Amino acid sequence: MEPLAETLRPTKLSDCIGQEHILAPGTFLYELLTKDQPTSLLLWGPPGTGKTTLARLMGTMWNAEFIELSAVTSGIADVRQVIEHAKQNKRMQLRTLLFIDEIHRFNKAQQDAFLPHVENGTFILVGATTENPSFEIIGALQSRTRTVVLQQLSKADITKLVRRASTFTKHTIQPKALSLIAEFSSGDARAALNVFESAHKLAGAKPITSSHVSQALQKQTTYYDKNGDKHYDIISAFIKSMRGSNEKAATYYLQRMLQAGEDPKFIARRAVIFASEDIGLANPHALTLAVSTYAAVERIGMPECEYALTQVVMALCQAKKSRSVADVLHDSRDLAVKFPNADVPLHMRNAPTKLMKDLGYNEAYEWKADFTPEKGFMPKEIPETT
Repeated sequence: MEPLAETLRPTKLSDCIGQEHILAPGTFLYELLTKDQPTSLLLWGPPGTGKTTLARLMGTMWNAEFIELSAVTSGIADVRQVIEHAKQNKRMQLRTLLFIDEIHRFNKAQQDAFLPHVENGTFILVGATTENPSFEIIGALQSRTRTVVLQQLSKADITKLVRRASTFTKHTIQPKALSLIAEFSSGDARAALNVFESAHKLAGAKPITSSHVSQALQKQTTYYDKNGDKHYDIISAFIKSMRGSNEKAATYYLQRMLQAGEDPKFIARRAVIFASEDIGLANPHALTLAVSTYAAVERIGMPECEYALTQVVMALCQAKKSRSVADVLHDSRDLAVKFPNADVPLHMRNAPTKLMKDLGYNEAYEWKADFTPEKGFMPKEIPETT
């Protein structure tokens, strides 16, 4: 059975709720849509704000064949297949709109593949992203598209949306229950409709109450907010599992993050940090592997980079652990904070001129391995044994 959020997805512009700043008459996007002016766009906004809905409306209003790919599950082979299909359409003077959901998940090489075809009009590209395009979309692609910013829906928008769902399902919802959904959906239309649908099933033939909504909210167990507590809980468990050399737990949390849409580059960065902070000199090659993995993630992208991420997580779990690098880093930082202006000893300074040599610069220093100056290496305020 089709989810309610999909059933109620608007099929015409007048059905859209919210986003008046881009959809009200006279606005940039409204003019493009209503005056048949196909334009490649990047739709940037939080989850559940209507990016996919708008893309589908563009396909309809611009009379273009709508093709949807997800950067999470699609690779360069899928993109090439769509390009060839779009070329055939173009030869028959038909339009193609290629919608890429989570376009920020494509790496640089994958994004590069779009450039000539966007430029020559093979297809209209519409990319959806929850991440800032300035950081996640290559400059060349940004310059060939227009960025449209979608805003989180207001509580009034969510309330209107849920009332529409209530009318559609012919199921009464009490005011407190309606307010609760608007409060806890955080401006996410899809989340609000999913909660309503769950509450609707719990209520049966009775009106939906706040108790039903509370139970429905508790059932949203797969929710993962990249800026919320669960994000930090899972990454914490991921790090602790690697620190405890537990491959099963570490790879489980890795998949939790990937399945929820976490940026694989974020995970790869954590692996690089872990390789120095928790393994360090116990296995110096761990850092090399982690850095290589980060490069692989950048170049390959999802879903293929999952192999490299799994490999590095397993290797980091199996490696011997040492906190020596982290301990030295913290100790040296504390010294630098405590003695920020301590003078470098004269014998430790360069002496490029005769005057500086006469003053004792570089005095008695010898260029040979393991040479230790009689007066030590540190400023006089800091004992060598500190």
